[in-house]
This record gives sequence, C-alpha cells and structure tokens, in this order.
Amino acid sequence: MTFRGRNVVNEALLSLGAAAIAFVGTHFALSHPLRAPLVRAVGAGPFLGLYSLVALATFAWMALAFRAAPPADLGGSGQIGWIFATVLTLPALVLFLGSLRKNPALPDPRAEAMASREAGGVFAVTRHPMMWGFALWAISHITLWWSVRTLIVAGAVLFLALVGAHMQDRKKRVLMGEAWSVWEARTTYWPRWTALPRAGWLLWLVALALWLVITWSHIHAAGVPAGLWLWIG
Repeated sequence: MTFRGRNVVNEALLSLGAAAIAFVGTHFALSHPLRAPLVRAVGAGPFLGLYSLVALATFAWMALAFRAAPPADLGGSGQIGWIFATVLTLPALVLFLGSLRKNPALPDPRAEAMASREAGGVFAVTRHPMMWGFALWAISHITLWWSVRTLIVAGAVLFLALVGAHMQDRKKRVLMGEAWSVWEARTTYWPRWTALPRAGWLLWLVALALWLVITWSHIHAAGVPAGLWLWIG
C-alpha cells in the first residue's frame, strides 16, 4: 500500500473511532450528568426527543464512517469463530426481543408496577436483557476477528452495553427508589444462562424466524453470508 493509501486508511479509521466515541459518549452524557438539568430545562418529552435525535445522528455517523473505512482484513478466526458467532447471535436476539415488553428499565409510566412483579421470561436471565443482547452481538463480531472497523464498532457497542447497564442501575435507584431496589434484589446483572429456556418457546420461535431473516439479509447488507447461510450457500 502506498503512503497516501495508508493515510486514507488511517483517516477513515480515525473518523470511525471518533464516531464511535461520540455515539458512546453522548449516550452516557445524556443518560447521566446532563439528564437532570436538561429535563428541568425543557421537560421530559422534549428531552426524550433530543436524546433520540442525538442517538440517531451519532449512530448514522458511525454507520457512514464504517462504510467509508476499508475492511483492513485481520484474517478472521475461521470456522470455529463463525460457529461461535452463529450460536451467540440467536440468544442475543431472544434477549433483545424479550426486553421490549414489561421492562422497568424503559421509560414507561408503569415502570414501578413492572418492577414489583416476579422476574420471569428474559428477566429471569438478567434485569438488563436488552444490554446483554447487544453485548452478545458485539462479542460475536469480535470473535470473528474480521476487520479493524468491525472491532471498533463492536467494541463500542460492548462497552456501551455493559458499562451502560451498570450505570443504569445507579440512575434507576435515584429515579425509582425502593421499586428499583426491590427489582434488583429479584434479578441479576450478570446473566443466569441456564434460565434462557424460561424466555418461552414462542419468543424463541419468533427470534429464530427473525434470526434467519437477519442473517440472510447480512449477505446483501454486508456482502458476507452469516449464520446457517454461511454453510447452506
């Protein structure tokens, strides 16, 4: 690669790194130190809109920077890596989909009532199923050892998910008080993987169908077959 070529690669990866830092940093800043003063200044509804807009803008920047960055191939981890990644992404989707209903961590006026119930479904696994779904997705892509740009994005998502979940506990204790403390006592931060079957057969079936669609579309979105399509194709 020429000197100029190396400069282009470095600039593209630096841009991606900056986008990843912005994506993670604005999430943390708006979720924690800036949240209370901004809510007081503009109200809860407009703040949620601002939060969503910033999250969307920084995610779009990261996605565009990812596409602009060259693959910078690391060689990959081979068949073992692909098998491991394939196995991880299905429970990741189960956790994510299950987190969308009756989740006390999401902004909802019924959050305290949700926190008072017994922990069932994906919440029997962890009180942060959405975050751990993202974490498993990130770990699966890191395991592939595919490219520098993939490591940057996956590393950012992993850091945001696991550190963000810990910081969310602290925030919710302040916002929800005793209700969140009770929910914490009934649940765990670290997943109980043996409880995954308690997510329910219907959720697993929906997740499997969606997983097949997503992994098939990976061929068209990223130019690389994923999941079972890697071997079927």
